[in-house]
Amino acid sequence: MILDQVKNLAHQMRLFGIHEAGDRRAQEALSQQLHPLEFLRLLLEDELLSRKDRTAKALSTKARFRFRADLEDWDYSFHKDIPKAKISELAQLSFFHNQENLLVVGKTGLGKSFLAIALGRRLCQEGHATVFFSVNFLFEEIQAAKAAGRYLNYIRSLIKAKVLILDDLGLRNYTHEEATSLVDILEERYHKAPIIVTSQVEPQGWLKLFEDPVIAEAIVDRLIHPCQKITLKGDRSYREILKKKDRD
Repeated sequence: MILDQVKNLAHQMRLFGIHEAGDRRAQEALSQQLHPLEFLRLLLEDELLSRKDRTAKALSTKARFRFRADLEDWDYSFHKDIPKAKISELAQLSFFHNQENLLVVGKTGLGKSFLAIALGRRLCQEGHATVFFSVNFLFEEIQAAKAAGRYLNYIRSLIKAKVLILDDLGLRNYTHEEATSLVDILEERYHKAPIIVTSQVEPQGWLKLFEDPVIAEAIVDRLIHPCQKITLKGDRSYREILKKKDRD
């Protein structure tokens, strides 16, 4: 059959979207009497969507998100203080396109990591390489890279990411060595590639986390200029609500 030949050719050429959609589009073309060019356009759209989906999955895997989160699952009834228009704006990645950092601040359990990961996954869906780290784990990896003589290469890999997500900044104080590494990263990304930061501590409190006040000021300055800031409020745990949804 001609269709089988087309699918075989598509597979050989790694046109997997066309390979998967060939049967369905051929039936549509016959039943709706589509113009050949319209049929071709639909097949090419299928191929484009397939490639975009494969890229998004690969980027999400490389990002190393701690769990799966999607903006479509954001609970507006819990976060009544965050307008739907703001979540819609975030979903359009305005902060990324404007080269602004995004700070998500609030008490533990309010959904800071959920929001950061959901935005990270949205960035991956749009083809933007994103890397997720809990801050403590980031410094452990940096220390391991230094011990292995790979510090510069490792820092460069963090600088290359279109978006860097730093989860839970401020759970403890940081050493001079850790602060220096953070400055190295922020300096190279400044006004070039955004960072998403989640924290229980307000930005003005970050100054107290570092031994050297000059380095502390440099770190805070590069994180808040320019930035958008989202403050999550509430007394209940968003994490418990998510667990209940999973059980239901």
